[in-house]
Amino acid sequence: MPAYLDSILVAHRAAAAADRRDVGAAVDAARAHVEALGSAEGLDGPRDFTAALRAGRAARGMAVISEIKRRSPSKGDLDPGLDPAAVAADYEAGGASCLSVLTDEEFFGGSRADLRAARAACRLPVLRKDFTVSPLDVCDARTMGADAVLLIVAALDDTELTELLGLARSLRLAALVEVHDEPELERALAVGADLVGVNQRDLRTFEVDRERALQMGERMPADVVAVAESGIRDADDVERLAAAGYTAVLVGETLVRSADRTSAVDGLLGAGA
Repeated sequence: MPAYLDSILVAHRAAAAADRRDVGAAVDAARAHVEALGSAEGLDGPRDFTAALRAGRAARGMAVISEIKRRSPSKGDLDPGLDPAAVAADYEAGGASCLSVLTDEEFFGGSRADLRAARAACRLPVLRKDFTVSPLDVCDARTMGADAVLLIVAALDDTELTELLGLARSLRLAALVEVHDEPELERALAVGADLVGVNQRDLRTFEVDRERALQMGERMPADVVAVAESGIRDADDVERLAAAGYTAVLVGETLVRSADRTSAVDGLLGAGA
């Protein structure tokens, strides 16, 4: 089986090592950006990612994080010519609570421009979906307009996880801490993660186990906002995950491939409601 995560991380860590920007200066710039956001009004202001998930769960029985991505390493092209602004508007119209936007270019065909365009086209909080390996990645997420950043436990050691989680919070970014199994969940909880995603896709093989989130849900503390990721196909899947205590589902391929993305999001929420 191809070790997708390993090859992706090699590329991202190499890029981080080659990035000669001063970390302290980048953090200061990101904090200045946060201060500017504090005085912003309307759509340019900060958007609370976690609060939006809770509100979606309360209103319709489950919140949906709808994903914008052009391709994946395992599936190839999904919609390489998609318009991120149009897709974001369709997702919002269908009842999505938040967006997830791939910004990895080499492996997923995304970009920072995709995130900016998607966020500008809607009122939804936006997750920068990428492979975060350095403080500069977190700073970049803040300054490009993201409201949340992804931290993958399998990609980080405990020191990195603690540092990046703390930095994200200091920059008013939500941190979706992604786990795949019980040991990773223990590591996430040990560093104080309160927004935890359970990825049903093994990032080393990209195979999906649709029972994984249900199994992991039994081990999730009640005060953690839990998100089920990958392999969610329809309203029945959403209903099962809602019953297992999940606040939200993150859905990508099913929605991107849909001919009517607005109806596809609304359809996922049918059973949850």
